[in-house]
Amino acid sequence: MKDNIILYHGSKDIIKEPVFGYGNTENDYGLGFYCTEYLELAQEWACSVTHGGYANQYSFDTRSLKVLDLSSPVYISLNWIAILVKYRGVKHLQTEGERNRDYLLENFLLDINPYDIITGYRADDSYFSIARRFLGNGMPFRVLQRALKLGLLGEQTVLKSKIAFTRLKFEGSIGAPQNIYLPKRQARDKKARDDFEALCKEPEQPGDLLMSDIRRLRLKADDPRLR
Repeated sequence: MKDNIILYHGSKDIIKEPVFGYGNTENDYGLGFYCTEYLELAQEWACSVTHGGYANQYSFDTRSLKVLDLSSPVYISLNWIAILVKYRGVKHLQTEGERNRDYLLENFLLDINPYDIITGYRADDSYFSIARRFLGNGMPFRVLQRALKLGLLGEQTVLKSKIAFTRLKFEGSIGAPQNIYLPKRQARDKKARDDFEALCKEPEQPGDLLMSDIRRLRLKADDPRLR
């Protein structure tokens, strides 16, 4: 990560001073301030079916901050899924799915507490349904890896620590009219769903692993079958 970057936060409000400790604890990576380096993504995220909003722009000094980059080859998609499952929870799993969830959390969950910043994929509701299906043995690991990159939903940068909040400097806000950016958001989501359904129709391949196979074989993150 560069020493100085520009971040955007999509919201229905102009936010000049983000407040540390405020927000939803059940977001992808828990409590934090969720941003992106991509203006148009922030404009899309600012919109809902009831309103437009703003892409709040900040300059951000990252020097000396501890960064967890989940897109690094050091980590695998199961590390990301485990964090999502911990903070967002997964309801209505059958017994096998619960066992898969417990194994995932026990063996692939990273401790994010030491980090000031987390960067990784953004998981809207359509993407979280992918995680739920994987835990229920509804898709192999190979498909999961490909599915996570569908739809170009983009990466997000999440500020987790008090010191990270002090490094933000508000530079202004850019409008996100609902009539322009809500259709773009919906189209991006529809493409992700359509591509995912197409993936799920592909025939099984030799060596495909379901989550129950990963658990049965006691596979860990460094196993070449997961790389």
